[in-house]
Amino acid sequence: MHPPGAKATYAPVTQSFNQPPLSLTALGWSAFFGDQLEPDETGFARLRIATVHRSRLTAESEAGPVRINLPIHANTTDFAVGDWVLADAETHMFRRRLERKALLQRRTEGARTQQLIAANVDTLFIVTSCNDDFNPARLERYLALANEAGTNSVIVLTKVDQVADAARYQQEAAALQRGLTVVTLNAKAPDAATVLAPWCGLGQTVALVGSSGVGKSTLLNTLAAKSREDAQPTGGIREGDAKGRHTTTSRSLHAIAGGGWVIDTPGMRTLHVSDVAAGLETLFAEITELAPHCRFRDCTHAHEPGCAVQAAIRAGTLDPARLDRWRKLLKENHTNTPVQSGPRGNKILGRRKRR
Repeated sequence: MHPPGAKATYAPVTQSFNQPPLSLTALGWSAFFGDQLEPDETGFARLRIATVHRSRLTAESEAGPVRINLPIHANTTDFAVGDWVLADAETHMFRRRLERKALLQRRTEGARTQQLIAANVDTLFIVTSCNDDFNPARLERYLALANEAGTNSVIVLTKVDQVADAARYQQEAAALQRGLTVVTLNAKAPDAATVLAPWCGLGQTVALVGSSGVGKSTLLNTLAAKSREDAQPTGGIREGDAKGRHTTTSRSLHAIAGGGWVIDTPGMRTLHVSDVAAGLETLFAEITELAPHCRFRDCTHAHEPGCAVQAAIRAGTLDPARLDRWRKLLKENHTNTPVQSGPRGNKILGRRKRR
């Protein structure tokens, strides 16, 4: 019998003949998720969301790919690729989603709720190319997003084969955040997988984000060692403006040849910051650590006497462009982050009024 209000059709497990059974550890399962199981839930199947569509979910299981059956009123937008869910072992009827270890999300223009990008990601590969697509201000937005989610970040510079010297791009990217790792590669070259191997081991999950046309799909095909028939379609950069064409249209989970998993995401031309106050503090640590040394507690770091931030700029230890971008992102985050208003127990989310 299935729960009241649930769909009555069940989907069998579909497993490729050349795909051996996987262990939960290989799928990315850890004690963090195991500790959430109640005594009466040990018999449920533990599934990892592989794709999210408007009306259905698919997942990876120990036995192979499976389609999850959802209650009639379930909303697939509540799920992210990379989520762990519990389902009936025989019917694959959804039971509940486990708490996430990390969640990448963003708020789109005018939306009241966050758009889920990927869940339980260990490392975020922020992909950009050594051409006009390289934009420090946009990279900082991705870094703030990853910092807020608690996900490790690695900037991946592609198309290094098309420039005489990629060192300038690498140095500029590395200066965006303390301790940030930056790697350079040719996404089409076989050694690209070797360069990224330290973050792609057994059970590890990485996600690819970046603008269209920077080589994300090419890199995915290299990491997953996909055949020509199974490869993700790729698109080039327009010569006129170095803008890319969208080739990935949805998020999906793919096995990496080295034993890990990669989540591909559509290119994001615009990334508004919202709900990332802690992420910005980490990103601009050289500014936030100076602020307590200013003479005035509410110092704007613009014109006040005794400003430690302005003193660092005069001393040449702080880039004034970084301060300008910090101000812009701080203001944008404050404006875009909803505030709760209304009586207790009936609060609603609303936007802050622009000054």
